[in-house]
Amino acid sequence: MLTPDLSNAIRTVQAGGVLAYPTEAVYGLGCNPADLAAVQRILTLKQRPADKGMILVAADLSQLEAYLLPLDAALQARVLPTWPGPVTWLLPVRPDVSPLIRGKHDTLAVRITAHPVCRALCEQLGHPLISTSANLSDQAPARSAAEVQQQFGSQLGYILDAPLGEQNQPTEIRHGLTGEIVRPA
Repeated sequence: MLTPDLSNAIRTVQAGGVLAYPTEAVYGLGCNPADLAAVQRILTLKQRPADKGMILVAADLSQLEAYLLPLDAALQARVLPTWPGPVTWLLPVRPDVSPLIRGKHDTLAVRITAHPVCRALCEQLGHPLISTSANLSDQAPARSAAEVQQQFGSQLGYILDAPLGEQNQPTEIRHGLTGEIVRPA
């Protein structure tokens, strides 16, 4: 059974709203990545250029299949042992994925999350979520629901007040094809 908070969060996403929710280290802003109007609202709220691209978080790999090119055995062997967990991978993106999500890149940043709230959201929704830090582009990422409220006020559809994960820094980002660490944890 869903808690009232999770139910409200799910309704917000299903209605095309923007949600703030806890992740491994910071609060994230999210929406249904298939709802490009909601994705654009996140970019506008954050004052973030679209060419940077976004991260998708999911409950399992099948939720990412519509966004990624098929992963060969070598790539699976590199990526899958780190999931679920706090590692975001840059993986080859399908060419039809909107530039609002992938930016100007031929890869997409994706993660199978181990955070229980984030994972439950994706499981209940049946699809991944956009996951970008909850902050204006020149501010520090919010680490509490109160900080999200302070930065965004009533501009969000819902703020899911739940504990962050145990990471002190945003998740590490690695390039899938090279293994290179693009952003250390």
